Amino acid sequence: MAMDSQTSGTAPMQNTAAQKFYFAAWRWHFYAGIFVIPFLIILAVTGLMMMFITQFDGRDGEKIAVTVEGKALPVSQQAEVALAEVPGQVVEWIGPKAEDLATVFRIKTDEGQRLVAVDPYAGQVLEIWDRRAGWYDLADNIHSTLLIGTTGDRILEIAAGLSLVLVFTGLYLWWPRSNAMAAFVPNLKARGRALWKSLHAVVGFWMSLLLVVFLVSGLSWAGVWGGMIVQPWSSFPAEKWDNVPLSDETHASMNHGHQNDVPWALEQTPMPASGSGAGIEGVPEGTVIDIDALVALGTALEMSGRFRVAYPGGEDGVWTLNRDSMSSDSTDPVNDRTVHVDQYTGKILADVRYEDYSLMGKSMAVGIPFHMGLMGTWNFILNVVFCLSVIFVCDSGVVMWVKRRPQKARRLAAPPMPAELPMWKGAVLIGLFTAMAFPLVGLTLLVVLAFDLLILSNIPAMKRAMS
Repeated sequence: MAMDSQTSGTAPMQNTAAQKFYFAAWRWHFYAGIFVIPFLIILAVTGLMMMFITQFDGRDGEKIAVTVEGKALPVSQQAEVALAEVPGQVVEWIGPKAEDLATVFRIKTDEGQRLVAVDPYAGQVLEIWDRRAGWYDLADNIHSTLLIGTTGDRILEIAAGLSLVLVFTGLYLWWPRSNAMAAFVPNLKARGRALWKSLHAVVGFWMSLLLVVFLVSGLSWAGVWGGMIVQPWSSFPAEKWDNVPLSDETHASMNHGHQNDVPWALEQTPMPASGSGAGIEGVPEGTVIDIDALVALGTALEMSGRFRVAYPGGEDGVWTLNRDSMSSDSTDPVNDRTVHVDQYTGKILADVRYEDYSLMGKSMAVGIPFHMGLMGTWNFILNVVFCLSVIFVCDSGVVMWVKRRPQKARRLAAPPMPAELPMWKGAVLIGLFTAMAFPLVGLTLLVVLAFDLLILSNIPAMKRAMS
């Protein structure tokens, strides 16, 4: 994300094609950085907030400790305890990760969704809170929509796409041309702007690959590139469920608010429907089909770690057992599993595992919990270091620009534009690929180009200010 050149002061000599291309890349890097830096800092800070909250407090009450005393009460009895405190309809049981942790119930009330933590041994309510209304959720909403809904989602999608431009141009500027060691190890003996440049380039290089992974996995959540292009193409095909009747609802209907609760590859797949003779044996015949039976079924299916049970919604709704690393149920995405059970017969209508996903579905099943720092302590530490590196690289880019920019200058002091751009055909091909792969980014580049050609170039005052 460098905003500097190997020269300072007035515009440097640009004699060779390589020099011209270098300064063109530097200019693109500079302008992409102006737009992207504020959003990268926001994403890094809110990402740190969510990871620390998940690690030390938990998103859904999974860190609330209890004292193990005797045998835990039946889940149905725990649900009655929760309903006595918060009248409404139980819509989800969230199992504890260990014996010494509380059970959590999600209850639908007239005022909205509420979470109730219950001591499974003492049969007492420990905590009650509004679902998706805590500090984690505030950080998550900023991280995903900037608190302005769809508009914020689109802005962040553009920022993420331009961040890829920033990474690739930054790597080109960084590429060692003489002293290879200086490109991989910062020159701590340097002073002033030279030291900032060395640190910026080296830290930027070491985090660049990880940044691409984060940007691509994050873009797969975005409304246009993810929700309208990538996800529909790579969703789990409901046809693999062997003539099971399907509902008009998709798996996304199980979500509440922005935070998703079902695997990425299943969100746009239709839900199966109850009320037929389809399916295979699930709840033993003759057993009452209630929450106790479904929790017992999940245990019998060896859904180790924490799993959840969502209650049927409506006459054709199904019981859904779900263990998803994206929801912090486990640290191993390969063990993700979603099981749908007919509410009338207790038969298993669908059993979807990691190996059933498409290649993109598998990539996202791993990429999302990795992105969220949920794959263990190593993942948490790596992501914390990465977020701090993003903040440093952004700040150091601004510092270099301030140090290079002439004092009292009433302009951006952007890198000079080459008189002519060599290898322009390759640049056009890259632009077309970007426009097709990331539509909002392509549209943004076209708007910027039109602004430059039609307005900026024809108004001397604006041209001076943007130079």
